[in-house]
Amino acid sequence: MIYDIRLTIAYDYAGAASSGRHLVCVMPRDLGPEQRLVAGLLRLHPLPGQRHDRTDFFGNATVDFAIDGSHNAVEVAVTARVERHAAGDMSAGALSLDRLAAALSDCRDMGPDSPVHYIATSSRVPHDPAMIRFARSQISPGMDAAQAVVAVGRALCAAMTFDAKATTVDTPASEAFAKRHGVCQDYSHILIACLRGIGIPAGYVSGYLRTRPPKGKPRLEGADAMHAWVRAWCGPQAGWLAFDPTNDRIADASHIVVAYGRDYDDVPPIRGILRVTGGQRSRQSVDVIPLDEGA
Repeated sequence: MIYDIRLTIAYDYAGAASSGRHLVCVMPRDLGPEQRLVAGLLRLHPLPGQRHDRTDFFGNATVDFAIDGSHNAVEVAVTARVERHAAGDMSAGALSLDRLAAALSDCRDMGPDSPVHYIATSSRVPHDPAMIRFARSQISPGMDAAQAVVAVGRALCAAMTFDAKATTVDTPASEAFAKRHGVCQDYSHILIACLRGIGIPAGYVSGYLRTRPPKGKPRLEGADAMHAWVRAWCGPQAGWLAFDPTNDRIADASHIVVAYGRDYDDVPPIRGILRVTGGQRSRQSVDVIPLDEGA
């Protein structure tokens, strides 16, 4: 499937900012046969005095830019074309949980895709006994790691209620789990904590999700949103299995990857610092457009 993606993130300030520095991570990744970035352009307004395009440790495309003069707003706009294919059967070769622990112990790879980076607690992923108990309650004897990921993810989806008003970007995962309400970021952090708690390395994926309008209704421009899901390491042969706990499904060709990280703090779409007084208002619009609308 080939998609055209359009993203706009904008901030309007109540008072003029005298300067600002920002880091953005919004360009889809080029992942070889599974996902190919055909073309991509990131535009910034106002035009920054400094701009540095680079790749971070995890292989994500980031842009660091600084605006030195007075400005009342910042806008980041992305246009990209992506060719996306569903991954093959990632459950083949998945290890049992006890064998997974041994394989992880034997791992000497410290590269960006190594599972050793994804097993300990991180800034957004706590060691939470309640989450670990929840995860263990879904595990049956004889399950391999891939089966465990799906079982815990599906149980979490059934236990949670999607509620955009229940949490904010800063709500701790433990609080969202206790409420059983949240959004994709919360679902993902909770599932990561559950999986790490039972010995499965797991990380955070940010990206775009193709959404389909109700039957007979036109697709609404700007109605899509950035999304988050999880990937979990199931052994040296199986590699990484991506699961979307918000939608109870293995990630497929509808999921367009932007970034991999240990949690949200590694891959926020935008972060920065400003010299400004007063509040600010943010706007975001995302379109994920399949070139074949009938697909």
